[in-house]
Amino acid sequence: MFDYKLLAALAAVIEQAGFERAAQVLGLSQSAVSQRIKLLEARVGQPVLVRATPPVPTEVGRQLLNHVQQVRLLERDVQRQVPALDEPGLPERLRIALNADSLATWWAQAVGPFSAEQQVLFDLVVEDQDVGLKRMQGGEVAACLCSSERPVAGARSLALGAMRYRALASPAFMARHFAGGFALQRLVRTPGIVFGPDDYLQHRYLASLGIEEGFLHHLCPSSEGFVRMLEAGMGWGLVPELQASEQLRSGALVEICADTPVDVPLYWHHWRNGGQLLTQLTEHLRRTASLWLVPW
Repeated sequence: MFDYKLLAALAAVIEQAGFERAAQVLGLSQSAVSQRIKLLEARVGQPVLVRATPPVPTEVGRQLLNHVQQVRLLERDVQRQVPALDEPGLPERLRIALNADSLATWWAQAVGPFSAEQQVLFDLVVEDQDVGLKRMQGGEVAACLCSSERPVAGARSLALGAMRYRALASPAFMARHFAGGFALQRLVRTPGIVFGPDDYLQHRYLASLGIEEGFLHHLCPSSEGFVRMLEAGMGWGLVPELQASEQLRSGALVEICADTPVDVPLYWHHWRNGGQLLTQLTEHLRRTASLWLVPW
């Protein structure tokens, strides 16, 4: 039989990225959390954590995390069905991985009504759209919004639509680097802006224009900071239409090469046995995402 106090300790260490914060969340001493992890490892006969900074689960640790994520959601269903087991005043918390651009644009509008109606709290983990699924594979989150279609074992994926991006820069940047008009061969010699080392959107854009070589670029791991750097004339970059609509209307940003959008698909991944709450959230996103995303 599972000892869920031990599994809760494992989940807290991973979710809080360390033993100290896990102890604070669980209301235990750091030593007590460490002892629970050691006891869990003794029972399964192998390590459940790689004690790095932050700690990461081993393969068996990932399997246990996947299990405890689903159990938490199923417990909510039982509590609703058996009111005597319910704990009033303690709303459910959903831990979800999603890309920064969705968080900066449409996500809050989409899930705000659902959060209020269902009294659910969101614990959001921001990852690039190409790598967010790794969090779900690691058992760290109950659901994931990313660009990968193929679900992990035990999960389903749902195509919500696509975010449309446009390659933008400030008028001053264009005047400085393309005074005679846009020239493709000059683009790789002008600085770009990339969200992070896992962000290959700008690279794919260049490849779509026939440019396979690398390019000079800043790294800016902030959706809002990304746009501010574009407005300051520091480089060119791909921005969601949803995020840059005001700058495009005002002329603060312009498209570097007219009518060359990039559509990035977004898939919602959720556990098959994730309980009614995940099912309801999935159905809510199915109905509403098209208000902000383009068909895919």
